[in-house]
Amino acid sequence: MTLRPFHLAIPVDDIANARRFYGGVMGCAEGRSDTDWVDFDFFGHQLVVHRAGSEAAGVDAGSNPVDGHDVPVPHFGIVLTMENWQALADRLTRAGTHFAIEPTVRFKGQPGEQATMFFRDPSGNALEFKAFADDGMLFAT
Repeated sequence: MTLRPFHLAIPVDDIANARRFYGGVMGCAEGRSDTDWVDFDFFGHQLVVHRAGSEAAGVDAGSNPVDGHDVPVPHFGIVLTMENWQALADRLTRAGTHFAIEPTVRFKGQPGEQATMFFRDPSGNALEFKAFADDGMLFAT
């Protein structure tokens, strides 16, 4: 089966800030847009930011402990190649991004060992990007 692109729409409180972050910092190409929404090419997937009130953007339901870190809930992201993950981590670091969880490797020496990092967009939406040395470990138990 060929993996198909997903579509995800998220709330943001400021379209200009979302454009700067997703387009500028993250390097996602912009697609269609209107006054209250923008499509981004999110690593081959369709991410749409919709302007919403600040009470809707970046809803924080707390966190769950995972391998010694407090993982924000909810969150979303992409599984990248290790090379692309490192390039993104470097890009975000150069941009002065505040990481909720710094770029790190978790589950070291265990099934599912992965590079991961967590950060928030300007509206408070939590993102996780991860990579595996062996993509076959994605669902390892």
